[in-house]
Parts: sequence; C-alpha cells; structure tokens
Amino acid sequence: MLAHQTTRRVVEDVLGAETPIADITRDQCRDLLETLRWLPVNLSKKFGDVRVRDAAKAAKADHLIRTINGTNLNAYMARFATMMNWAVAEELIGRNPARGLQIAEAVHPQDRRKPFELWQLQRIFNAPIYTGCKDEQNGYSIVGSHIAVGARFWVPLICLFSGMRLNEACQLDVQDVREIEGVLCFVISAKSLVGTRDKSLKTKSSERIVPAHPELLATGLTAFVERKRGEGAVKLFDDLPLGKRGFRSVAFSRWFTRFLVSIEASSDLTCFHSFRHGFRDACRNAQIDRDIALRLGGWITGGSHSETADDYGSGYRPQLLFEAISLIDYQGLNLSHLQHPRNRAD
Repeated sequence: MLAHQTTRRVVEDVLGAETPIADITRDQCRDLLETLRWLPVNLSKKFGDVRVRDAAKAAKADHLIRTINGTNLNAYMARFATMMNWAVAEELIGRNPARGLQIAEAVHPQDRRKPFELWQLQRIFNAPIYTGCKDEQNGYSIVGSHIAVGARFWVPLICLFSGMRLNEACQLDVQDVREIEGVLCFVISAKSLVGTRDKSLKTKSSERIVPAHPELLATGLTAFVERKRGEGAVKLFDDLPLGKRGFRSVAFSRWFTRFLVSIEASSDLTCFHSFRHGFRDACRNAQIDRDIALRLGGWITGGSHSETADDYGSGYRPQLLFEAISLIDYQGLNLSHLQHPRNRAD
C-alpha cells in the first residue's frame, strides 16, 4: 500500500538501502525517530529528490517549513516496527530494535482535526454549487441557474455519507459503483475491473465495500453512475485532473479549501478530512456496532491478535452493512433540496 511504500523509501534513505536488516541497531532506530521529528510535510512534492536528512535539517533550521505531526510520525515508526516484527518471526533477526519507539503526541486530542459543525454543513450543502451557480468552474460561488453535475457536487456528499478518504472517492472507477447481492455499493480497492493502474490505498484495511447511503440514492447517485457508464467513462469523476504524482485528490483539495472560504465556512481545525471525522461520530451517535463502523470507514481494527482474527471469514454481508449505514444521520441537516429532477433516472 502507498503508506508502506512511502515509509520504506524514507527508512531506506535514512538507514541506507544496502544496510542488512540484521545490522540495524537500536541507536539507528532512535536516529530515524529523531530525523522523522523534522520530516517536512509533502516531502517529495516540496523537496523533490533531496535526501531525507537534508530536508529534515532544512526544516529544523527554518520554522516556517511545516513538519509532520506526532500521529504521522508514530505511524511511520509503527509501520517500520511491523516490518521488523516480520523479520523476527522469520528468524532473520533475534529482536526488534524499533520496538516501542514512539513519541508522546504534542497535539492534544481536542486540538486535532474536528468534524464540521452543523452550521458549516448547512453552508456547504446550501452553497450555489448545490442550489444553482453561474457555472461549475470559476463561477461556482456565484448564484445562477446551473446545478453542478460532477465531482464538486458528488465528492463531498459521498464522503459525508460513506466516510471515504478524499482520494478514495476521487479515484473511483465507474465500475467501482455496482450492485453486490442486490445492494448498490462503492468498491474501494486498488484493483480495477477495467485494467487501469491509477488507484492506491492507504492501508490494507482500506480495501472494503461501502453500501450507498439512502440519502445518496435519493439524490440520484444511481442515475449519475448510469449516465457516466452510458458515456463510456472509465473514471467516475473524469472531470478531475490527474496530478503530477497520480492523485486526483490534490486539485480537489485545493479547490475545496477555496470553496470553504468563499461560503464563509472555514474555521480552525476543519478541512475536507472533517467529513471523515464527522462520519465516525455519526456512527457512534447511531450506536452502530464498533467493528462494523471500523469496517465501513476502513480503519485498522486494532492489535495483531484482532488483525489475525480478521483474516478469517469473508466479512459482513452487503445487506447488513447497508442496514448499518442507513442509520447514519446528521441531525438538523436537511438535504431534500438536492433531490433535483436532473439527478433522477429517466
């Protein structure tokens, strides 16, 4: 998966790609941890082929360079430690030199990214792009007669009611929205039925199916997908450009930040990822079984024992998942105005 590939590149850069795994010491692992403390955000994008140590050194000297937070740093170390655990299990090394190396997160839980508040959701889904704008591109914030039909209309809605990560939604193939055992589902996978290789997932647990929420069906998701299929489209959101590094989410994320400002809905600690936080809270408020909620959101279920147990069986039936996701509700948010005639099947 992408996160593991990124971790491997960083670890090899810091410890040396030719270093035998048996030669890695505890001190070297501590050195890796210290280097990661100063790892700039979007390293490859902003620093290109600059060595990790050099980029970290630059960030340490310049406080204006944003570095990764404690959560991401610990995620790097956890993935590295998992690899070393595998080496122990395979008897390549006697013990894991990276075991337990983490930092106490400096950011208090209450200061992390937050879900959108009701007033923000109301402004988002009552903005001109949903009620009528000049056009879908530069005129999205100007009142007009045009109702958006592409990614800018559907991606926020889909993530609101599915908990998908932004890139998971942006990279969907048309064929990724299909009926499984009579239930219309989003199939979130790096694999493609049409042979494309432009999709990636954050973790192994990210691969999953998520039934379409009744609100999405009422808004016309089925008609939208059938229209794209009829047009011969491969990507569900082919109006999104493929970024230099292969992510359609990059351009959308930048636009969404401008969009929040244009409707006066931006605030500290909220961004597009706030939809995912809101979905998790909605699962809690609906008292959805924790394991099912984690499955729907593609969150890791826990320690090694639970992960091993999760390898058994074939997972939850789509109908059961649909019944669970149908309970998701955002109290006070009325989206009936989105059930526009142009979204309905002929």
